[in-house]
Amino acid sequence: MKPNDAGPAIPVFKLYGDSVEWPTPDLLHCESIADRSRLHNWEIRPHRHADLTQLLYIRRGWAEVEMEGVRTRIEEAAIQVVPPLCIHGFRFSERVEGHVLTLANPLLAQLEAALDGKQAALRSAGLHFAGADRRYLNTLFEAIDREYRTPAPARDLLLQSLVGVLAVWVGRQMLVRQEQRPSRGQELLASFTRLVENDFCRQRSVEGYATQLDITPAYLNTLARRFTGHTAQGVLHQRLLLEAKRQLIYTAMTVSQISDQLGFSEPAYFSRFFKRLTGQSPKDFRHHPSGASSQP
Repeated sequence: MKPNDAGPAIPVFKLYGDSVEWPTPDLLHCESIADRSRLHNWEIRPHRHADLTQLLYIRRGWAEVEMEGVRTRIEEAAIQVVPPLCIHGFRFSERVEGHVLTLANPLLAQLEAALDGKQAALRSAGLHFAGADRRYLNTLFEAIDREYRTPAPARDLLLQSLVGVLAVWVGRQMLVRQEQRPSRGQELLASFTRLVENDFCRQRSVEGYATQLDITPAYLNTLARRFTGHTAQGVLHQRLLLEAKRQLIYTAMTVSQISDQLGFSEPAYFSRFFKRLTGQSPKDFRHHPSGASSQP
């Protein structure tokens, strides 16, 4: 481990208090601040997310935000952007109102392509006050929350469109953002996850990724374990699993077609892979997606 990466162990979560697995085939997760924080006595202790960006919208009440050891008290409507790998924690008033929107890395990549780089604001820690846009943001987050909780035709498309609107708003606040420079290890891990996102269906070897990053496979595994809770191979497997879940739920593709698209040599191998990670066969998951329980 390099000197810049030394320090106390910080918990890595997908969602605070949950396992390191992403709990849904959706590319985003939306909940009220109270939903999770009241379970932890209104305090979310310092932790980090390996490959997720969070947008914390304080609508009413107060919050104390800790970002990489720096504490800020928020007493007016604002959005706090929490990028991947950033150590953060929160303390809230019991009357706080607002939402936490969590975006998976594939959705960030889609936004980056659609917004011609403006999505970079979502990869930098920043506190953006709502100001005169408070009602606008209230309406936008309410729409995202309502659509997230209500199954309906074209739900996925509408959710991504609404998040795109939010990304544009944040991008326009770049002049007041507060950036946090990642460590060398964080930069390497971020580069690795981008490479995985670009070609996960090829199922390349860990050695191949390490060579491309000009580091050893052992060091890549060390970084992956520290920042994600998975080995480097596990990071690839989790991305494949997410895509498999999405294809099973949102398309009519057969298991064989999904297996082929994701680079598996045969459907039987894909089915064993899926069941090992979820406890369900692909067919069972397609009919009962809420019953999946990912295995470490």
